[in-house]
Formats: sequence, C-alpha cells, structure tokens
Amino acid sequence: MALAPKQGGVPPGRRANPFDGELARANSAYASYRGGGLVREPSGGPVTPQEEFVHDSLRALVLNPRFSCVGAKAAIRRGQYRAGLYGTMGSRGAVAGLARDLFEFVEDLPRIGGDFTTFLASFGGPAVVEEMAFERLLWAQLQGLYEQDRPHHGWDPTVSADPADPDFSFSFAGRAFFVVGLHPASSRYARRFAWPTLVFNLHEQFERLREGGRFARVREVIRAREIELQGSLNPNLSDFGELPEARQYSGRPVGEGWRCPFDTGEEDTSGEEGQT
Repeated sequence: MALAPKQGGVPPGRRANPFDGELARANSAYASYRGGGLVREPSGGPVTPQEEFVHDSLRALVLNPRFSCVGAKAAIRRGQYRAGLYGTMGSRGAVAGLARDLFEFVEDLPRIGGDFTTFLASFGGPAVVEEMAFERLLWAQLQGLYEQDRPHHGWDPTVSADPADPDFSFSFAGRAFFVVGLHPASSRYARRFAWPTLVFNLHEQFERLREGGRFARVREVIRAREIELQGSLNPNLSDFGELPEARQYSGRPVGEGWRCPFDTGEEDTSGEEGQT
C-alpha cells in the first residue's frame, strides 16, 4: 500500500479526519474510478498494480450480467463508489487505513451523489478457506473500526447499536451502513470473490428507495436474479426491521441460536452462544 500524503487544510464544509495518524496514512488506499481507471484520491495519481488488479476483478464480477445485486451494478457502472485494498483483514494496519478512508468516503458523499453509493474494501489476506473463518474476520474488522470510531462519533440515531435488534445497522462516523461480505469460500455465488472484501452500503439509500416507492421492486428483481443464479435465496435474507441484519453480513447461513460476535456494550445477553 502506498503512503498517502498528509492532509493539509480542510476544505470548507468538510470535517477534519480524526483517523489521520501515521499508521492510518501508511495503510490508506483511498481511490476512485475516473476516466476508465482507478486513481488515488484526492490527487488523481496512480495506484499500485495490485490495487488495480483487485479492483478490476471486483468490477468485472459486479458487472457480470448474471450478478444479482442491481444496486451494486448501478453504483459501479456510474462510478459512484470508492475503493481500497488493505493488508491482512482485522490487522491493526487494515483497521487504521480503512477507518481513515471510510471517513473520507462519508465526507465525499455529497459530491459522489447518486441513488446507489458504496465503498469497496478488499484485503490482501488471509487466504479464506471456510465461511466461519471469514465471519470471524469480518466481525473482527468491524469491531476494530468501532473501537477507532467511538471516541469521535456517536452511533447513527436512525438505527440500533444492538446487533440482536431488528433495527441494527453498523455505524461509522455517525452514518449507518449495511455491510456485505465477499470471499472465496462463500456458499453464495454472488458473494464468491478471490479476495476477502467488505462492501459498505449507505443505509439511508434504502430508506430513500422506500420513501420513493421503489424499494419493493428493486428487492424483487434482486431476489429473482439470485434464484436464477443460485437456485435459492440465502436463508438469512429478510427486510430491515424483521430480523437483525447482522445475520446477513458474512453471507454464511446461520441458525436461530446465532449470536453476533460484535460488542458495543448494548447487546442482548440472553440466548445461545454463537454457532461453531
């Protein structure tokens, strides 16, 4: 990962990045898609060949005609996203670099625009060989981001901080996200990707779809495409407010006794332990 330049003055209307430390800058990989290729933000300079290769591979997956998520397709096709390639998922460096870059993404949202906006965080390792291992990595990475974030920002008040609550969504920099995990050992074809990856989808964009009367149609299109591709729907699939969305993040089918391995100090301590 290239060393990101230290920030100078903060432009008007933009918050200073509280995660802009030395470790974060050394592991930052914030990039956007401009002019037909991936470039470093905000300079517009080149990214590494590895970053370009992973990004182009992920872009090809999402834009495949058989890929089920039409929202992701729209964001990628229109360039309404940011991306980064980090080190080992869950490591101090990956947490620090992603915290810095995810904050920049939040601050960039007004100029990115669009109905569908997303941040693609891929990791160089470790090699994931089964779904439980990826689930642990995913929640370790999110726990690390939360620990970085909580001295600076409160949880998005539009969602719950309790992962057992049907109204839960992950929050960072005061904004709620629906997180989608991809990895090479996923049992779901649309989530099978060579590098472990976290896709951060802004939660409020789904609320805008609901308010505009478009959510149900988008949901049905995605589900129909998923059935066509896979032959079935992910058993964890539910609408926001029905079941905790934390069950969906890793993509691993989980049973009723599953407990989210994520601690904000507000979880429901009743029920069974996480499945093994």
